[in-house]
Amino acid sequence: MEEEKISGLPENAYRELKDGEEYKPLLSADKNYPETNLRSVGWGLFMAVLFSAAAAYLGLKIGQVFEAAIPIAIIAVGLSSASKRKGALGENVIIQSIGASSGVVVAGAIFTLPALYILQAKYPNITVSFMQVFLSSLLGGILGILFMIPFRKYFVSDMHGKYPFPEATATTQVLVSGEKGGDQAKPLIMAGVIGGLYDFVIATFGAWSETFTTRVLPYGEQIADKAKLVFKNNLGAAVLGLGYIIGFKYSAIIVAGSALVWFVIVPLLPLLGDNIIHILNPNFTQALSDVAPEVIFKEFARHIGIGGIAMAGVIGIIRSWSIIKGAVGLASKEFKSKGPATNVQVKRTQRDLPMKIITIGVAIALISTFLFFYFGVVNFNLMHAVVGIIVVAVIAFLFTTVAANAIAIVGTNPVSGMTLMTLILSSVVMVAVGLKGEAGMVAALVIGGVVCTALSMAGGFITDLKIGYWIGTTPAKQQTWKFLGTLVSAATVGGVIMILNKTYGFTGDNALVAPQANAMAAVIEPLMSGAGAPWFLYAIGAIISIILAFLQIPALAFALGMFIPMELNAPLMIGGLISWYVSTRSKDKALNTARHEKGTLLASGFIAGGALMGVVSAGLRFGGIDWMNAEWVESNGAQWLGLVMYGAIIGYLIWDSMRAKKEI
Repeated sequence: MEEEKISGLPENAYRELKDGEEYKPLLSADKNYPETNLRSVGWGLFMAVLFSAAAAYLGLKIGQVFEAAIPIAIIAVGLSSASKRKGALGENVIIQSIGASSGVVVAGAIFTLPALYILQAKYPNITVSFMQVFLSSLLGGILGILFMIPFRKYFVSDMHGKYPFPEATATTQVLVSGEKGGDQAKPLIMAGVIGGLYDFVIATFGAWSETFTTRVLPYGEQIADKAKLVFKNNLGAAVLGLGYIIGFKYSAIIVAGSALVWFVIVPLLPLLGDNIIHILNPNFTQALSDVAPEVIFKEFARHIGIGGIAMAGVIGIIRSWSIIKGAVGLASKEFKSKGPATNVQVKRTQRDLPMKIITIGVAIALISTFLFFYFGVVNFNLMHAVVGIIVVAVIAFLFTTVAANAIAIVGTNPVSGMTLMTLILSSVVMVAVGLKGEAGMVAALVIGGVVCTALSMAGGFITDLKIGYWIGTTPAKQQTWKFLGTLVSAATVGGVIMILNKTYGFTGDNALVAPQANAMAAVIEPLMSGAGAPWFLYAIGAIISIILAFLQIPALAFALGMFIPMELNAPLMIGGLISWYVSTRSKDKALNTARHEKGTLLASGFIAGGALMGVVSAGLRFGGIDWMNAEWVESNGAQWLGLVMYGAIIGYLIWDSMRAKKEI
């Protein structure tokens, strides 16, 4: 086959299509290209093992799971460049897609399943096995893939240009620029080096602070302590790049949610009095006047965000009901059909796995999950196993669209918030059917683990499919090999969690923090012991989402702002403002477009470099190499220096974007 020259994504890749306009991917739908072979599958599986181990350690250590897609894409491009392999774009998409199973499976597993070990320290009768962790992750991942496939066309094709897909954008830029080579790849490489070194210096040496807070201002500490008012901003290059790609509109809505929580709700709550506070959250016993605003956010305001996400999810389900119904109808129609599959004549770039296979796969996965619950979780209680599988099937399927929406908008899956809501709902249901106490804790956490991994996989997989859509790979091949990546990642995660528990533990001195798992354990224990949940706070969040829906404001983006800490939201707004600024300075529309696209390339470099060097920094720490200047990084001087360095990297992003020239 004659080698085609890759010149970059088409002009209409990121914008909405005009009437009658069609998006044509880089790889022509009328030709076949190397995609799945021993090289791409082998490297993909190797990446899945490597990054599953790295992500599990980092996630349990600090509570953040890095997105593996971008670092894997960089490595895939490097491998094909080093071997001088031409036309490897399709193969690199497969390597990235299989390998990226690691991050999503890890997120699903570590947010819930270590809670079993945490509770085991208090309740010795609770037993935890490798098979519980492995099967929860595997079955959840498989369900996430199968539930997502019927929605692929809607999210990646029908909604073309309506969602920013920040992570998919960055990963695609890496893959395409690597294939192009030459001058066109230089801006991304340069930004990757600058952003990577910038974030590496912060994470490894603590040369300056990662977060700026108003506590360093005169009277800032007193205002935070007395008025409960504080502002924080993450100074990392990767998060800034993420904000640029998300754009001004969505970042403004996200930050509005954050502002409501941090500047209205958090300062207001201590004024309500202890009696009302204890009604809002029965499990909180301290006086709010004595605690930091961050504690108020964690124990109260964040629950409002969870309620908002849950209700935004319900609203999203209602609004997309016709899509859900259409996907189910198509599955039913094809399953009953005795003729050939309806998608045989479909273009290569739009070819999914047949709905017949998906339907049978869902049935097998649900039956397997039921048997896992019956034999391995609820001690041969048929009623409890049936209730468990119903909870998993309904919540995982309905919230699939919510997870995909969140990834498409902000590149961040609020999976821990949705899982917390799943745990609460499943606990209430389980208690109602008589399963409580220690057995109930185990059952609820395993159910939560399956759902959490399913939602995590659904959100992550839509990113893979969007990358494939832009580039022009075959969706059915991505879908087929994703199952193998999930199997390998689930086995790796199960082993790593057991090793880390034996090496460090999740409770006591010098243990791994595992913040999400500790939060899940803290929620489960009172529910299964007869105590209540902060229903009033969930209800407030739900009401806010309903009001926003009536006002035609995207409720999910706003609720994400309420749930995600402010320091990760504020830089999104800064990145969004930069995106707006560089794309509106000229009266020449073509020049504005060129500047914005150059900025997208640079922002993708920031994300890619930051993600890759985050892996390197985590690897150094895992190997016992700690170069962090802990005393300096906690000082006010480190924050002021961080602000100066942040200004410098913002200046670079604006300056280099504005240097772009329109194509003649």
